[in-house]
Amino acid sequence: MKKDKTNFFSQMFLILLIVISLVPIFLVLVNSFKGHVDIVKNPLSFPTSLSFDNYKIAWETGKFSKGFINSIKLTSITIIIVLICSSLAGYVLSSKRIKGAGAILTYFMMAMTVPIQIFLFPLYYVIASLDLIGVVPVVSVILAATSMPLAVFLMRTFFLAVPKELEEAAIIDGATTWQVIWHIMRPIVSPGMITVATIVGLQTWNEYLITSTFLQGEESFTATLGFLSMNGTYSSDQGILMAAAVIMIFPIVVFFIAVQKYFVDGMVSGAVKG
Repeated sequence: MKKDKTNFFSQMFLILLIVISLVPIFLVLVNSFKGHVDIVKNPLSFPTSLSFDNYKIAWETGKFSKGFINSIKLTSITIIIVLICSSLAGYVLSSKRIKGAGAILTYFMMAMTVPIQIFLFPLYYVIASLDLIGVVPVVSVILAATSMPLAVFLMRTFFLAVPKELEEAAIIDGATTWQVIWHIMRPIVSPGMITVATIVGLQTWNEYLITSTFLQGEESFTATLGFLSMNGTYSSDQGILMAAAVIMIFPIVVFFIAVQKYFVDGMVSGAVKG
């Protein structure tokens, strides 16, 4: 009886958290079909008719057609860089295959505490001197560097959970280091790679400070920058801003729903050993 009561209250608490999380998103969706006057009059009411005028104006004004392409490009390149570098670093640091592994881990731990704002001015000076302002791959490298410490720690945790016997058996059979990493390690730590890719991807997609600093000009704007650029123009029309918010949220929701199973599996398997 006591266990059943505990499970009941736990489930009710989780349902409450779900409602608290989904109600704001639901209100944004409902109000995106309404005019500004209707929203101000009663933001909790349902629209009398489904009109997509707000979405058309938001799409054109926010320049989302170009912004989504830049966001996808920026996010994809950042994820690829982080996955390659963090996977190799995590493999090397998982069993202290090099001298000074402890010092390297300490360095990554300290790097996680340093705010990126400290490096913005020197980075901007160097990139501007090289005439690379507005180049999306360059910003991807910067974002990858900021995400690397956490990604390395996560990948190291996943590699630690791999039994050493598998690697030793492959080496005895004559496998090279690259063959061990690609054919033995990669399939096992793939949930961890998906977890890292999800975390880095969401952070990159929503990033504002670095992208607004180095991606200047509407041609290089991401979807996030396009959305935020609407605040001054349509700050008095909440319906259009709500529609733009839905356009921004929709790809993230779809992406997370698609990878949630692998994301949860990766988080659970990564918690086995640290």
